[in-house]
Amino acid sequence: MTGSRPAGALTLSLLGGGARVAVGVLWMIEGFLKYRAGFGAADIELVAQSTEGNPRVPWFFEPLGSVMGTAPALFGVVMPALEVVLGVLLVAGSLTRIAAFVSIGTLMLYWSADQLIAQYPAMVVLSAVVLLLPGSGRFGMDGWLRARRSRATGRRPG
Repeated sequence: MTGSRPAGALTLSLLGGGARVAVGVLWMIEGFLKYRAGFGAADIELVAQSTEGNPRVPWFFEPLGSVMGTAPALFGVVMPALEVVLGVLLVAGSLTRIAAFVSIGTLMLYWSADQLIAQYPAMVVLSAVVLLLPGSGRFGMDGWLRARRSRATGRRPG
């Protein structure tokens, strides 16, 4: 039965890699759409204002909403850039688990601000799959670097 183990690991790596690339592409689309639409300070101000007194926004979002309201130009630049960077990291398979974790955190932040877009729940699930399957970065930069380190030390990649 040892023959099925490598096949199972390969299948999980392919599943995780597919989820990784899919959520990465979705992040890049989100970021580029924001850039194309001229996303900026006014959009952040709108989000910050819409969270004030909104019963669907949890109490823990209030401090961040206040910070967003005081520095909308900064957030207007940082948020689309974060989305594009997450997308690039995930598609490339670089810092895979960290990027998936930040992806979930960012999506929960958006959700907390009552900014739920149709694809966000799917993006959370895809990011969770990437986190749960350790081989998600196997066919990306993470896997390449791991194999290279293993060759340099004379060990088998794993």
